Amino acid sequence: MRRSKLLHIPFWATIVFLYLPIAVLVAMSFNSGESAYTFEGFSLKWYGALAGDERVLNGLVNTLIVALGSTAIATVLGTLLAVGLARHTRSRILDAVALMPAVLPDLVLAIGLLMLFLTLRQTLGIHSVILSHAVFSMAFVAAVVRTRLTGADTSLEEASRDLGAGPLTTFMKVTLPQLTPGIIAGALLAFTLSLDEFVIAFFTIGNADPTLPIVIYSMIRFGVTPEINALASILLLVSFTAVIAGQRLTKIGEARAQD
Repeated sequence: MRRSKLLHIPFWATIVFLYLPIAVLVAMSFNSGESAYTFEGFSLKWYGALAGDERVLNGLVNTLIVALGSTAIATVLGTLLAVGLARHTRSRILDAVALMPAVLPDLVLAIGLLMLFLTLRQTLGIHSVILSHAVFSMAFVAAVVRTRLTGADTSLEEASRDLGAGPLTTFMKVTLPQLTPGIIAGALLAFTLSLDEFVIAFFTIGNADPTLPIVIYSMIRFGVTPEINALASILLLVSFTAVIAGQRLTKIGEARAQD
């Protein structure tokens, strides 16, 4: 018993190491003073200051456009990629190539995408960031959906084909409903990843209005302020909500599938 209790020490030490800086950041976002390091009293004024900051609002709009657009593309292509790899192709090489964007360093992927756009003589802007984030997020969606495919009942698809349904009808009526929890989880993951992605957006946005992470980078170069802490806290809340919603929707979908 004594030995098992000692094993909890490194676990809780790791949790504190990971989340204590985040907790401090959130606490300092409510600081009434100008300093980001000395708490002088509770106040919500920095959250109100964000509402009047035009740079932050423009960056937020651009970030939402990029996140929603890339999530839609990544969800469709990632789902089709997962189905193709799981049902129609058995190749470890193709598996590795399809999931490579998820493990490549962001810097390498960003430079490669930038070179691709320049080679194709494509102008850079919000549209190039959307496509770049879709490439980056598609691998994560495919991984999540494929995990769901592993536990799917293939006998239902076989029964559908035996009854005369075509491949498209089988996919829309049988396969897709079974994959819905995984698709939703993958879409929320793609949205969260795109929301705070910086490196790829920085390389592929060109001279267009920046996304929110780029705006934060430009602000933080002059020092951390409570306003930046407040903005980071809001992004943290959005990401946390998306993750919890994804888990909740996945459980609901799995429960309905079992019924």
